[in-house]
Amino acid sequence: MRNLIQEYSVSSQYYAPRGKERLIFLGEQIAQQHLHYNDKLIGIVGDSGSGKSSLIKGMFPGLELSNDDDVMSPRKIMQARNIFEDLDDAASYHIDVRFAMAFVQMYEIVDFIQEVLSRKRRVVIEHFNLIYPALGVNADIIVGIGEEIIVTRPSIFGPLPQSIYKIVNQSQRYRKMAHSAEELTMRILEDEMEISPEFYYSSDIRCGFVLRFIHDIEIDFGYLAHRIDELIAEALPISYCDDDHIQIGKWVQVCDGPRIHMTNTAEIEDFYLIRGFVHDKKTNTYCLVGLIGDTESDLSNRNTIHFFKRNSL
Repeated sequence: MRNLIQEYSVSSQYYAPRGKERLIFLGEQIAQQHLHYNDKLIGIVGDSGSGKSSLIKGMFPGLELSNDDDVMSPRKIMQARNIFEDLDDAASYHIDVRFAMAFVQMYEIVDFIQEVLSRKRRVVIEHFNLIYPALGVNADIIVGIGEEIIVTRPSIFGPLPQSIYKIVNQSQRYRKMAHSAEELTMRILEDEMEISPEFYYSSDIRCGFVLRFIHDIEIDFGYLAHRIDELIAEALPISYCDDDHIQIGKWVQVCDGPRIHMTNTAEIEDFYLIRGFVHDKKTNTYCLVGLIGDTESDLSNRNTIHFFKRNSL
């Protein structure tokens, strides 16, 4: 019998963390908290490069992705057309609607999904908002990823996948700006201030970034803020190198989230660096905090849940 407690949930929110490893770990936790064995139609929404594939790998370990960056299988690419080829071989299937639309027609994707569901198999659908109008059936659970990760279990009253996509699509821009500013900050800390990444680790805050230091060390926050502003004003191009590196201007930087950046430093808007460490007594760490937009807000209430106010469902 379905767990009735789940029926009382409208949505849950999580940070969309930096880095593939943290996303996979969070996906595992989301599956444990929210996924029911009766859930057959799983909708994933969010823009390209937001981390949907990593999140799926965490939620469904071992699931063969139809658009895996490492292994491009013609069999998986054309699975919507060769509908009976391997339906008896697996309990779960994955399809990226935007990717599949380059090879097959929309009606073929719909037929594939309906056939999988008729055989009581699970199908995980990336870009679910694109297929929903043709499919006409909402997902058992929708996961949207932007600046935040939103997990919702739709009822007959919604939310519709496009509503979740609208929220994460708008917030993804803030996530990209924050990650881009974070890269500039780490570059200055290491190259100009000789502070090794071994002294800190990345954490999260709404519309911004946090670098947590284990010890209270000497940092010239005025100089750091000035140099970040200078690099933003230089309008340096930011580009993906590989899964572990990005390039900012002529400089190559190690990065565990290389797809989640603006294309130019000049696109980072309303950046503000807090001039001093914020001490977290719970973890006994010293937080270097950078904010994007709304820089006058109270830090102690920065993470207030407000996406319903920003973007009406």
